[in-house]
Amino acid sequence: MSCSRHAGAHFAHRPMRWRPLEAVAMILGFVVSPVCLFFVSTVKNALGYDDALDVFGVHCIGGIIGALGTGILVNPALGGVGITDYTNITGNNAGTYDLVTQMIAQGKAVGATLLWSGIGSAILYKLVDIVVGLRPTVEEEREGLDISDHGERAYNM
Repeated sequence: MSCSRHAGAHFAHRPMRWRPLEAVAMILGFVVSPVCLFFVSTVKNALGYDDALDVFGVHCIGGIIGALGTGILVNPALGGVGITDYTNITGNNAGTYDLVTQMIAQGKAVGATLLWSGIGSAILYKLVDIVVGLRPTVEEEREGLDISDHGERAYNM
């Protein structure tokens, strides 16, 4: 569980790594950790979905919080750089920062990522189901997957 919390904080503050102040990136880490923990422990158990590596609760939720949090923390009023053209020239901004416009852009990016990942995963899921199947038969499961899939016994007891 602690690895999942660490990974959640990592995925949330990773977009902020370019920031000169790591303390600002830590804000996202402190925000995302309990949220990811909630999704990994409570939501996963309540909905009963199979997520052995906590991909949804950590990567998806942590990434969403990180993407939206980046849009907030880049605000110059909060010490962020605003809209810069990245030429490292002081005061060389590409435009005026607007929180609403930035959050709409961040939200669109999150939505596009969710659609791309979701549709791609559904296609791959269906292809794997067609080619090799997703579940063993009841008989194979009773016999043991080590014997039915690999033709050998995992433990000799």
